[in-house]
Amino acid sequence: METTVKTKYWHTLDDGRVQCDLCPRECKLKNGQRGLCFVRACEEDQIVLTTYGRSSGFCIDPVEKKPLNHFYPGTSVLSFGTAGCNLACKFCQNWDISKSREMDTLADSASPQAIALAAKKTNCRSIAFTYNDPVIFHEYAIDVAAACHENDIKTIAVSAGYVCPEPRTEFYKCIDAVNIDLKAFTEDFYHRITGSHLAAVLETLLYIRHETDVWLEITNLVIPDENDSDKELNQMTEWIVSELGPDVPLHFSAFHPDWKMRNKPRTSLQALQKARSIAIMNGLKYVYTGNVHDREGDTTFCYECGGELIVRDWYEIKEWSLDQAGKCPTCYSSCAGVFDSVHGNWGSKRVPIRLNQYGL
Repeated sequence: METTVKTKYWHTLDDGRVQCDLCPRECKLKNGQRGLCFVRACEEDQIVLTTYGRSSGFCIDPVEKKPLNHFYPGTSVLSFGTAGCNLACKFCQNWDISKSREMDTLADSASPQAIALAAKKTNCRSIAFTYNDPVIFHEYAIDVAAACHENDIKTIAVSAGYVCPEPRTEFYKCIDAVNIDLKAFTEDFYHRITGSHLAAVLETLLYIRHETDVWLEITNLVIPDENDSDKELNQMTEWIVSELGPDVPLHFSAFHPDWKMRNKPRTSLQALQKARSIAIMNGLKYVYTGNVHDREGDTTFCYECGGELIVRDWYEIKEWSLDQAGKCPTCYSSCAGVFDSVHGNWGSKRVPIRLNQYGL
C-alpha cells in the first residue's frame, strides 16, 4: 500500500520553511528534509508521513509486557511499531527500530483493517503501538485504532508523551490505555540524555489523567547514577501522588547497557526494590519492578489490607483473588483498573507473526 500520506499539523514560516507541529521539537524543514524522527518529511511545501501502512514487525505479547498490570490482566496483545523516534535517548533499548534510517526495517505492509482483523483472528484483546513511539506515526495509529474499535479490539499506546496539545487531544480520543515512559524527573536528564524536555511530558500526563478516560500507567527506567537518587525518586513519586493520584500504577524497570550508554552497569534488584519502597512510602498504591525476577514486585496487593490480589511470576498470573467486581475478597476494597470478570490465560508467551499467515 502507499506509504506516504499528507498530514495536518504543520505551518509555513516566513522564510519558506515548513514547521512540523506534531511534537514540541518543532522541526523546521525545507523540501526534501526529514525531521529528527526521520519518518515525517517536507515534500511539496507540506509535512508528510512516509511510513503509513508499514511495520517493523508484529508479535503477540502478554499485556503485562507493555507494561500494563491493571488493564485486562493476563490477556494477549498484538504489538507492532514502525521506524524512527522523536526523542534521542542515549539508552534506547529498541534502537534498532527507533533509530533506524533504513526503510528495509519496515518489512511488513499492513493496512489498518488488516491489523484489526489479525488481532481478531488471533484472539487478542488489544493491539499495542510500541517498540517506537506512536506519536510519530500519528495518522496511521489513529486509523488503526478506528479499525480495531470497529472489531471490539482495545488500543494501547506505549509512549514517551512528547507531543503537542492539539494532536495529543486527537490521538487520545482513540486510545483505551497508555503506559507513559517518565524517563526521569529533572530537566537536566531530559535535555542531556534524551534531547527533549520534561515539562511537555508532565503536561501529557496531567492531560491523560484529568481530561480523558484513558487508563494510565507509568514506567520509570532506573539508570544507575543518572536518575536513581533518593531525592529524585521522592520528588517524582510525590508529584505523581499529588498531581495524578495514588491509584496510578508505577513500574520501576531495570536498565541494561545499550545503544550509547554501554558504560553504565545494569540496575540491581536492590535499587529497584528501594525505589519501590520510596514510592509506596509516598502514597502510591500499586508499584512494580520490571526486567527482573521479583515475586513481590510483580504482585498486585490490596492497598487497604495488604492481601495478594494478583500474584505474578514475570508476566504469568499464578493466583487471582479479585472478585467479579474487581474488589478484594477480604476487605472489599476496589482495585483500580480495567478488568474482565475472569482474567486472561495468555501467560508469558511471545509469538512473532506475519499477517500473511492469516491471509491478510
